[in-house]
Parts: sequence; structure tokens; C-alpha cells
Amino acid sequence: MTVSYTLKVANARFGGFSKLLFRWKGSIYKLLYKEFLVFILLYATLSVTYRHFLNGNQKRLFSKVARYCNHSTDLIPLSFVLGFYVTLIVNRWWAQYTSIPLPDQLMCVISSNVHGKDDKGRILRRTLIRYANLSSVLILRSVSTRVLKRFPTMDHIVDAGFMTQDERKMFESLHSDFNKYWIPCVWFTNLAAQARRDGRIRDDVALRLLMDELNLYRSKCSMLFHYDWISIPLVYTQVITIAVYSFFAFCVVGRQFLEPLDSKEDGYLDMYVPLPTLLQFFFYAGWLKVAEQIINPFGEDDDDFETNKLIDRNLQVSLLSVDDMYQNLPPTGKDKYWNESTAQPPYTMATMAETLKPSFMGSTFDMRMSDDPEQNQQTDASPNMTRIQTPLLNRFLTAAASPAVSLKNFGKGSRIHHQLLRARAEGTFPSSSPSFYRREDPESVGRIEEEETEDEETRLSVTPTSDSHLGVSYKPNNTGIHGKEVPHITVMEASDDSISITDQPSG
Repeated sequence: MTVSYTLKVANARFGGFSKLLFRWKGSIYKLLYKEFLVFILLYATLSVTYRHFLNGNQKRLFSKVARYCNHSTDLIPLSFVLGFYVTLIVNRWWAQYTSIPLPDQLMCVISSNVHGKDDKGRILRRTLIRYANLSSVLILRSVSTRVLKRFPTMDHIVDAGFMTQDERKMFESLHSDFNKYWIPCVWFTNLAAQARRDGRIRDDVALRLLMDELNLYRSKCSMLFHYDWISIPLVYTQVITIAVYSFFAFCVVGRQFLEPLDSKEDGYLDMYVPLPTLLQFFFYAGWLKVAEQIINPFGEDDDDFETNKLIDRNLQVSLLSVDDMYQNLPPTGKDKYWNESTAQPPYTMATMAETLKPSFMGSTFDMRMSDDPEQNQQTDASPNMTRIQTPLLNRFLTAAASPAVSLKNFGKGSRIHHQLLRARAEGTFPSSSPSFYRREDPESVGRIEEEETEDEETRLSVTPTSDSHLGVSYKPNNTGIHGKEVPHITVMEASDDSISITDQPSG
């Protein structure tokens, strides 16, 4: 029987778990006391032999061996391998429980979609759900020792009402070298198809829903079979067992209280009872015992699954659902809150304090916003707005050429780029574009100068003049701009190093 203590830990209180330490059924004491006594007996025997039956030379030799064994225990990664193994076992244990087939969904579909109040309709619904229960009994009989002891032969299954004599003869006439738990599921599908032809199942949608639920039920039966067939690799279990037993074999020798080899050695303390070692054995060996108990939860340990109780429950509630509850509805009427816009169920005096707590509306519901009206004004996002960049991120954002910021994308003509950057650095002309007020990065300027060298070979519309008078007419290509009017920029360099800019729309 599964040991349940959920009610005992419903509320966290002082020493809550401490009360569980005094239970015997399902406890670690019941699992471990035999191994614990063997360890104490071996340790005590070796201790008595060392203290009373060895001479001086033998004691010195034993002391060297004990120190070597104590040092060797540090070389076994027991916590790591054992913790990983137990975690795997616990996950597998819970997955096996969730794979136990329960007929709750299937019985609801049968009760709502297989019609007929006559005896034939009742027989049809009860037979369908009985086939489902028979399939689960057959698979649990194959994996659980408790169920096998309850139904050791097929005669016991017939006597329990899960199978008729005719069904047993047909079942045994089908020869197969493998487990035949799936045969009742096939009977179910054929019977459901016949009910559809007879009009007991009124449409194909209901039949499809019934088949889907049956397939889900059958897949859980199959998963139980595969969990029983495919175990955790034996070598893994052997490695863990050898690691634990070898660790404490070294502890039996290495954790002995030894006489000091040097008479001048201080701090010698003979405790006789190695309390830390006993606690270590209790923890590690108990951990291994936990894995040993739940690696196969279909046995007869205290915390193994109560499969016989599940069989009784499944058969009872499923037959009640498809037979007594079929078309048996309580009268309907107006509910208590018919004329109320907000339904509020009453509280008892013990739970009245919960009504004083406000409902949770969200983590930002009580967040205080700024009182400044300018901060709360709505504004449209503009692609020309200045982007704020931190100095640290600016180095990475400008490390590679970007189509959004490179002047190369606005047209050809490297000398124009260079002169615009020079004029902007000297502050000889203001810019009407917000992007001109961005901070220049030296790496960006260097990259633009590298682009000048590349553009020197491909430029077509640049006419060089003398150093004192330079006239450049630059008109970018509008094919890369989608439906936008691009300004035509003309830059003239005068003798007094002044720069004039004339913006005129490109025609």
C-alpha cells in the first residue's frame, strides 16, 4: 500500500518534516536497517581485532593500510554518479505511473456517443468498456506481481467477470508468440464499427472520437509493456552498486580510529564509534535503497503502485458511467446566481480572512508611473530620430559596414564624402538632418576612407580640378530609394575654404 503523508505536510510549520522521521512503514529505516547492521558489525569486528589482537608491527602496518584506504575514498565520485542515477530512476518511476491506462476519458465518450436505452444498447456500452478494462488487466498481469498473484490463470479472469467463456476460447485460439493484451482492443474497434453500421453511433465524427480515445488507452498499455521490457542498462546499475559498496568497503578499514605513529602527535582522539561515517553510510546507502525500491514500482514494496486497487476502481466507475449514468440527468433549472451579474460564493468564518486580500491583477498593476505629462505624451516613431548608443556598444555597432549608416549607399563619389566629413568636423556649415549631429567614430571615418579607394575605380561623374578651385556635381541614383525625393547636392570649394551647399530637388 502506498504510504501517503500529504496531509501531514499541507502547511509548513516548525519541525514539519521531523514528525515524519518516526514512521516505520515505508521509511528508510525499514529499507536500510539490515545493511546498516552488517556495516556496524564489520566495523566493530575490525576495530576489536586492531585494538586487542595485533602486535606493534602489525598495528603499524594496519595504520598504513587504513590511511591508504581513507585516501582512496576521495577518488570515488560517489555523489555525482549516485545522484544522477537516482534522478534518472525517479523520472522513470513517475513516467511509469502516468502510463497506467485509466478509462475515464474513454467511458465519457462511450456514454455520450453510443446510444440506446434498450438491453442491446446497454450490452453494447458495457461490452465496450469491459474490453478496455480487460486489456488493462492483461497488461498489468504481465508487469505487476500483485496482479499476477490475484489472477494467476485465465480462469481467474473469467471468474472475475472481465471475460466470458466464449471470449476466452477465441482468445486462446489466436496463437501468437508475443503478449496478446491488444486483442480486446481489436474486439473493441470491430464492435464500434458494427455499432456505427447499426446506427448506435450516429456519425463518423463520434466514431473517430471513440477510436482516438481507444488508441490513447491502448498506447498507454503498450508503454507499460515497453517499460517492463526495456530496463535501465544493467551496466549502469552495476557501476552504481559497485561504487557504493567499494566506497564503504574502504570506509570499514580507512575510518578506523588508529593509534598515532608518532608519540609526539597531538590531537589524537579515539571515539570508538565513527558517527560521521555512519551518517555517510545512512545517506549514500539510503540513496541507493531509494533507487532499488522505485526502479520497479509494480512489485510489493510499501511504496509500489496499488495496481489491484486501480483495477477495482477502473471497473466500477467505468460501468457506472456507461450504464447507470447513461441519459440519467438531474433536472436543470436556474442557478443561484441567475439574477446576479457577479457570482460570489460564500466563505466560512475559517476562510473569511482571504476576502480581505486584493485580487492579483498583474506584477505591473501597482507600478507608479511618472507624473510628468511630457513623458506620457504619444509620439510617432521616426526613422530619422537620433539613436542613442552607449560608448561601449558603439564600438561593436560600427565595427562592420552597415547599409543603414554608410554614406556609400547614398551614391557614388568618394571625394564628396570626404569633403562633407571635413566640413562637418570644422563646423563651417550646419546640417538640417538629425543624423548629422551624431558623434563620429574614428573607425567609421577610416572605413569611409577605405570606401573612397574602392569608389575611385568606379566613379563616373567626378571631374577633378586644381587644389584651389573644385567643382563637383553629384546626383545620386534614385533606383535604390523607394518612392522618395532625394535632394541634389552641389558642393563648391572657394579659395577662402568656405563651402556652399545648394539643395535642390532632383528632377
